[in-house]
Amino acid sequence: MKTETTIQGLAASLNPARAARKIIGFVPTMGNLHEGHLTLVREAKKLCDVVVVSIFVNPTQFGPGEDFDNYPRTLEQDSRLLADVGCDIIFAPSVEQMYGTQPRLTNISVSQITDDLCGSSRPGHFDGVALVV
Repeated sequence: MKTETTIQGLAASLNPARAARKIIGFVPTMGNLHEGHLTLVREAKKLCDVVVVSIFVNPTQFGPGEDFDNYPRTLEQDSRLLADVGCDIIFAPSVEQMYGTQPRLTNISVSQITDDLCGSSRPGHFDGVALVV
């Protein structure tokens, strides 16, 4: 299992699979994995030739008063769990890698689901999810 921390590194690791026209599965997470995440990875392994799991604590998913800085970051433990279920590549980028250092010029609004589920109590949450994915 490989761990990549840059978009360029991930692309390079996936190039052989792409060239061989293999099916690549992607399971996005914020880490601090539990059985639900691992079940998704197992299912992806059944359906895909290569499975990538992202571990990225996305600041745009956190609203005012939500504690981005204290969200659990358990990469070492998550890596062991993912190795056990057959993950091929972990993509664990920094915030700077994902968003750069320049002001963000693009926003995505998913207004219809924002009013449902936890969207009504977490303003901007689903917009942040849509932006990073």
